[in-house]
Amino acid sequence: MARPNRKRRPAPRRKPRLPAVNWPAVIGTLAVLAVVAAVYVSTVWLMNRPIQQVVINGRFERVTALQLQEALAGLLDTGFLSADLRAVRERATALPWVAAAQVRRRWPGVIEVTVTEEQPVARWGEAGLLNADGELFLREASHLPAELPRLDGPPGSEGEVAARYFAVEQRLEQRGLAAVAMRLDARGAWEFQLNNGVRVRLGTTEIDARLNRFFMALDEVLAGQAELLRYVDLRYPNGFAVGWKEPRAAAVQQREDAGPDV
Repeated sequence: MARPNRKRRPAPRRKPRLPAVNWPAVIGTLAVLAVVAAVYVSTVWLMNRPIQQVVINGRFERVTALQLQEALAGLLDTGFLSADLRAVRERATALPWVAAAQVRRRWPGVIEVTVTEEQPVARWGEAGLLNADGELFLREASHLPAELPRLDGPPGSEGEVAARYFAVEQRLEQRGLAAVAMRLDARGAWEFQLNNGVRVRLGTTEIDARLNRFFMALDEVLAGQAELLRYVDLRYPNGFAVGWKEPRAAAVQQREDAGPDV
């Protein structure tokens, strides 16, 4: 007689054993961490004491220490460590005549601010001032140094006009001359004026080539006559025209066409 098939019951699963917890070690680690945290918090609290002094350094001509103190008011009413040095620097450089500012902490409670003033190298328009990078750092100056050259141009052209002026000025210095003004008009035409009153018209195209032609003429044709000139017009394809302060029978004039280009 055959035995009936019996279903095998699956063996019961064993629950995994959790590793034994070394409670003394855990408690010891937590105690060490608590001590470290307490030391850190107490150290930060001791170092983040109120700021004792704000020292302002720099060679001041246009900016005063009082102006800087007023600009930084409220930013340094915090602790020594929590003071936002970036905000202090940004607030200082927002002043019109401040070119750069360095801010650092000096233990135990001093914040030191070192300021560099802007150095104007040219006027811009009626009342603006440019620095050596051709940046318009002051739009409405109350005092304009008379010895600075005047540059003019459409809004946004400050850097371009300044770069052109510096390049021309360097070449003029080699010849004992200087440029007192340079202008770029709305049509894109360039013109500059020498310190002897001579106006040089360059037009709108081939500016570098026309400048080279001007200096060649100055060296070879107009040498010794600069004081007699009223203007030099280089708006001609292959030459130039000059105007004299006094009427002359024959003007120095070289050109191939009947009139100047733009």
